[in-house]
Amino acid sequence: MEADKLTQAILAMNEVIEKILAEDGGCPWDKEQTPHTLSEYTIEEMFEFVDAVRKDNLNDACDEMGDLVFGVMLIAQKYAQQNAFDFGDAVMKSVAKMQRRHPHVFSKTDHDDLSKEGLHQTWEKIKNQEKAEKGEKEGALASIPSALPALTRAYRIHAKAAKAGFTWDDDEDVEKQVEAEWLELLDAKAGGDPKHIEHELGDMIFSLTEFGRRLGVKASYATDMTCNRFVKRFEGMEALAKERGLDFESLSLDDKDELWNEVKEKESE
Repeated sequence: MEADKLTQAILAMNEVIEKILAEDGGCPWDKEQTPHTLSEYTIEEMFEFVDAVRKDNLNDACDEMGDLVFGVMLIAQKYAQQNAFDFGDAVMKSVAKMQRRHPHVFSKTDHDDLSKEGLHQTWEKIKNQEKAEKGEKEGALASIPSALPALTRAYRIHAKAAKAGFTWDDDEDVEKQVEAEWLELLDAKAGGDPKHIEHELGDMIFSLTEFGRRLGVKASYATDMTCNRFVKRFEGMEALAKERGLDFESLSLDDKDELWNEVKEKESE
């Protein structure tokens, strides 16, 4: 992106934010917000952006990215009003951090191991040094935010635990663990205790996440893609029923299955 275009875009957005938050003529709703209240909207914008990316919708991805940056800049302005930091401070901190964590790119020293694993080890080493300097909590799992979506958090936990040497020896052991968790879930279902069922279902999903990780698949992404396929096929079923003058909800399960299979066959054409 051209530097002039980027500068103009950031300045234009900053001008909009300043007008929105202006004491005279600003927006009452925006002015009463805080970084805490705005953070929830930022989470929503992030999910909308990710959804557009995963659906390969370039127009929506561009739109949602802009909304996401706006939300972050708005929060930064709130912090600036508290004399804490501004958007420029946050960006420059990240610039310095990325330069520090990519010594193979920005440092003049030689780095022999440029493999994916070697670069990751360098990244983790530098991160741990930064945490130690700031006196942050240590430990292999300490850097994983508890507020991450559950499947993403499970993947990160397994990845970090594996690097610390705490994981199953091979894929077959994980397969056996998934099977064991499935049987425990069935036992819990037979027992009828909702809390026990919830516990065992969580254990099985957690183990499946590790199985997927070993196959190079992120459970969060795979599940999201499955949801998208289901929604697309379900909407296709509803459209077919409408075309044929049928009341979708009143159809039998067998009739709905036929519509489902018809939609699936059209996907492969």
